[in-house]
This record gives sequence, structure tokens and C-alpha cells, in this order.
Amino acid sequence: MNIAEERIDRLHALAREAASDRDHERAREYVRLARRVAERNRCGLPKAFRRFTCDDCDAYLRPGVNARVRTRAGGHVVVRCDCGATKRYPY
Repeated sequence: MNIAEERIDRLHALAREAASDRDHERAREYVRLARRVAERNRCGLPKAFRRFTCDDCDAYLRPGVNARVRTRAGGHVVVRCDCGATKRYPY
């Protein structure tokens, strides 16, 4: 694991902690910073990070707080952010 990936993991932990403290603006800044680090170093974001962040507003998603999570009969999960953005992925 290189320095950029360690930094992204640390920013993910900080975003999770800030979101649990209901400091959504700080969590949003951590998400933006992690995405910039990944772009500059040409490394991908971890799956857990991609699943818990909104692509449109850069919010760290917490089910029941600022995200609605539903399962569908077709075998996929639908996550809707407060901004209205929707993500779907199989389970």
C-alpha cells in the first residue's frame, strides 16, 4: 500500500467520524480531498468509500440520516442521497 492509498483510507475514516458527529460539511471536505488525492496519484477509491459517498454532492452517506437505502426484487440495492442522486449496485 502506497502513501496515497494510506491517505485515502485515513480520510475515509475521518469522513465517517465527522458524519457520525453530524458535521456534514467537514465530512464533505474529507471526501473531496480523498477524491483529489486519488485523481492525482492515479489510484482508485476503495469499494467501501465509493458506496458510502454521493457522486453529485460529495456527501458521506449514512443510511437513515442523509441516505435512503432500499433493496429491490431484481437483486440490487438502491441508495438515494438527500440531494436526489441515486446509485444502484447488485447484492
